[in-house]
Amino acid sequence: MSTGWILAAVAAAIVVYLIVVFNRLVRQRNVVREGWSGIDVQLKRRTDLVPNLVETVRGYAAHERNTLDQVVRARGAAVSAPTPEARAQAENQLTGALRQLFALAESYPELKANQNFSELQASLGQLEETIQSSRRYYNAVVRDFNTTIDSFPSNQIALFFRFAKREYFELDRPEERQVPRVALGS
Repeated sequence: MSTGWILAAVAAAIVVYLIVVFNRLVRQRNVVREGWSGIDVQLKRRTDLVPNLVETVRGYAAHERNTLDQVVRARGAAVSAPTPEARAQAENQLTGALRQLFALAESYPELKANQNFSELQASLGQLEETIQSSRRYYNAVVRDFNTTIDSFPSNQIALFFRFAKREYFELDRPEERQVPRVALGS
């Protein structure tokens, strides 16, 4: 009789453990989704600034069509990216295109003095800081989620319920690891 109770207690403990680990995985997956949502909102705000920035530069540097077109294409790719991984890649391309745009602006002193351009630069600089903070948060929660998926015995539960590891939101090229220069002071 006591063996039956012991087996029932062990089985109940295993079931409780499975429920706890499953719920932790679900909670962490939802935090990862929330973290990505925070990045997505900030990236959307940045892509919304790009058309205004391009139009301001276009008025001063109309013959620099290639650079402007590259920024517009990169923005379009970022807006239409279907997955977080594709969005990260497209955003990295947009960051590179914006770098070229700001380098181009250095050649036009009257553009640098334009108040609208200065305000757009300041807004973009603030957004870049917010995006960087959101990336750090997202990568931290992805790290925690992936660690749970990789750790034994929770990895067996994750495998059974098909929890998949998430990718970090990283920069592709080492030169992009530098903070974008958006201040064009004289």
